[in-house]
Amino acid sequence: MKFVLNIDKVFQELLLQEDTDQDKKITKDDNGPKKFVLVDEVTKQKETIVGTYHLSNLLQELAQLKGSKSVLGEVDLSRIQENPVHRISRKIKDDYWEELTRTIDKKGLTRIVEDEKTSSDVATLYVAAKDKQGVAYFQALEQELPNFKVEILPENYSVEYVETLNDKPGILALALEQKIYSLQGVPFVVPGGRFNEMYGWDSYFIGVGLLIDGQIGKAIAIAENFKYQIIHYGKILNANRSYYLTRTQPPLYSSLLIEIAKKEMPSLEWLRSHLETVILEYKTVWMVQGNRLTSTGLNRYKADGIGMPFEVEPGHFDDVLEPYAKKYNLPIREFEKKYLQRTLVDAELDEYFVHDRSMRESGHDTTNRLINTCANLNSVDVNSFLYKYEKDVAYLIKTYFGNAFQVGDSIYTSEEWEQKSLFRKDKMNELCWNEDASMYFDYDFVNHKQFPFEAATTFFPLWAGLCDEHQAKKLVEVALPQFVKTGGVTGSTKASIANAPKEAPQRQWDYPFGWAPHQMLLWEGLINYNYLDKAQEMVYRWLWLITKNAVDYNGTIPEKFDLEISSHKVFAEYGNVGTEFDYIAKEGFGWVNASYQYGLQILNDELKQKLGVLVSPDDIF
Repeated sequence: MKFVLNIDKVFQELLLQEDTDQDKKITKDDNGPKKFVLVDEVTKQKETIVGTYHLSNLLQELAQLKGSKSVLGEVDLSRIQENPVHRISRKIKDDYWEELTRTIDKKGLTRIVEDEKTSSDVATLYVAAKDKQGVAYFQALEQELPNFKVEILPENYSVEYVETLNDKPGILALALEQKIYSLQGVPFVVPGGRFNEMYGWDSYFIGVGLLIDGQIGKAIAIAENFKYQIIHYGKILNANRSYYLTRTQPPLYSSLLIEIAKKEMPSLEWLRSHLETVILEYKTVWMVQGNRLTSTGLNRYKADGIGMPFEVEPGHFDDVLEPYAKKYNLPIREFEKKYLQRTLVDAELDEYFVHDRSMRESGHDTTNRLINTCANLNSVDVNSFLYKYEKDVAYLIKTYFGNAFQVGDSIYTSEEWEQKSLFRKDKMNELCWNEDASMYFDYDFVNHKQFPFEAATTFFPLWAGLCDEHQAKKLVEVALPQFVKTGGVTGSTKASIANAPKEAPQRQWDYPFGWAPHQMLLWEGLINYNYLDKAQEMVYRWLWLITKNAVDYNGTIPEKFDLEISSHKVFAEYGNVGTEFDYIAKEGFGWVNASYQYGLQILNDELKQKLGVLVSPDDIF
């Protein structure tokens, strides 16, 4: 049934009555009567809307209608009373992916140029010198767009050169494609609404969600931009901004190719070109001895660059800098300035920031697991990802290329890549598996011992298919219960952070916070080893958390959750992206959107019904 309403009038009356804290949302924290009477302008028929969820749906539908600038508009009551699971999934599929899509071209640059991270009056776009097409296209645009300039990155630029860009930070160009009438930017999907850059590992999980929702073109575009970055910047970047040129991200490119191939691969030639680039990345980014490959034969995260990372907010490192400021008898801001300008150099502090930059390369920024130690660790996460790379390359060569894949003068066979994966598996079992703890721990190759921090990354080998049945059983039966809360698994156990420094910020990738990639990799791992009932439980817990949060808080889908209180109200570093909006949530958050769509693919019908009426996981499991 549809009601014809005076849009502005009803909108203002609803807010006045129900948005008692005036945050431009209707949530469970508001103290209104939670009951609002609609009157049809034509028929004078009445309908009473009751409860936080239905009232916030009404607010969202009215906010959408306001965009039409019409006085009267139709509100569909079925949308107001929609099952919350259907509503969240529908909005992700129909609205959120498109809202999160960006392009770096004439059409898309206006928004990017106005980005809050642009620190100068004239926004800078950096283009790789060997991207001749991109250089010509963007230099032509420079003549058209105000407050916009193009800088050409030299070939084989150094770490020192990248450091000079901190005075003039900018966005990095991505791939272009020829359309019928013009060149256009290959689209990418950003994590959240305040971002205008493509993030590395976020993009893989987003790609999984896009493929589920039938947006195959956008998932293929992610792969195209991965390929572009490897060719033109030497790596898949943390994100395409100038200050990330020295930093890569968790390797998930091959996994995206596998997911695309399962759905709808463009062509064998397309796959060939991408497999060549995967192998190039594997060899030049990950397997260079002394860089990200260590003496153990296993890998680490190891970003380049010196000193404080550019992207953090002012004051973020005050707890780290304070003792050094005292050491040099300087006020903290003066010390920070001298340190940033390199007029004052401290080798011990430099080493701290090598680990910090490397931790940011891991995607886990930040966690006590990696603070001041990351570059010394053969971490479970990166080696699980690279084991999957090796298995994926073996599979693709065998399945699509007749077991012989030529790149230049080299011919690769699946057996060769299987051997690489077997070596890694044996090494991880030797150095990282802890039988007593029933967990995988990062291995400190400098001090020749395991680093026994209990992190959710211990489940990544399940996802990669790296562990044997015995290890899987111990991970599921002994380790997993230590991470499980009502709404999913935490980034670490509570015990693992018990001795964290009290003056340090609460690290967002540790207990009690829950993140979508940890959940998604765990679910797939449980399915890999046939723990199907446990997979159903873990999916339900996370989807219940997302659904309940959206129902109680005006459709909010945030970046992360506090699992101790099952809430998006996170009090940790960096806040919580996806929670700041007026009236209507327009985009959710990339990998949380993806986790919702992926989880619904796994969840059985009985649990979906319970999810729709928000039965607590604690009443089921």
